[in-house]
Amino acid sequence: MITAAQLRAARALLGMDQKTLAEKAGVSVPTIQRMEASQGHVRGVVDTLMKVVTALDAAGVDLIGDHGQSLSGGRGVRLKEPGVPSDAQKGQQSE
Repeated sequence: MITAAQLRAARALLGMDQKTLAEKAGVSVPTIQRMEASQGHVRGVVDTLMKVVTALDAAGVDLIGDHGQSLSGGRGVRLKEPGVPSDAQKGQQSE
């Protein structure tokens, strides 16, 4: 499942506004707005959600689920689990 934060981040990485994503996915702008306003996982009709995910995939975004690996190349952003130190923090602790 995609989260609202992932959806917003994916658009930001692509430099895509809500209207453009809506057009590419074949859904309405209010639908994208509702999805992005969701708390946690996006709620809605599965078919509509799949259209949005497919549009993001076609635009070049690799959506990564919890504990999933990103096997393709390219840059990206991933949220850490709360309380888990980053690699940078681990390096500071060992100095």
